[in-house]
Amino acid sequence: MSTLEQYGILLGLTIGTTGLVLSLYFLARAIGKTRREPGKDVPATSGQLSRDPVWVRYHARYYGYALLFLSFDMEMAYMYPWAVVYKQVGLVALLDMGVFLAILFLGLLYGWSQGALRRQ
Repeated sequence: MSTLEQYGILLGLTIGTTGLVLSLYFLARAIGKTRREPGKDVPATSGQLSRDPVWVRYHARYYGYALLFLSFDMEMAYMYPWAVVYKQVGLVALLDMGVFLAILFLGLLYGWSQGALRRQ
């Protein structure tokens, strides 16, 4: 199969997908008429009207939680590929992951000592 044929197939798939999406969109707009309801545009939390404006800044204490979450999320992102190559590399990979986890554990201990995990 030549390069030109491959691009032709790609163009056909792109046009077909775009046509399907647009046809489903217009079909949904034709069948399901929308009605304006005043209650739909009001910001609500758990069925009650919100006292605060919609664009509220979060308190700075939540940034510590976010950083801890990101650090442990990245830990998982690095552990999956490590588990794949562990059999090939061996003890060196085990020691490398041990150092990585030790650094993360030290970060957790530091955050704990600074009160990042204290509920306020």
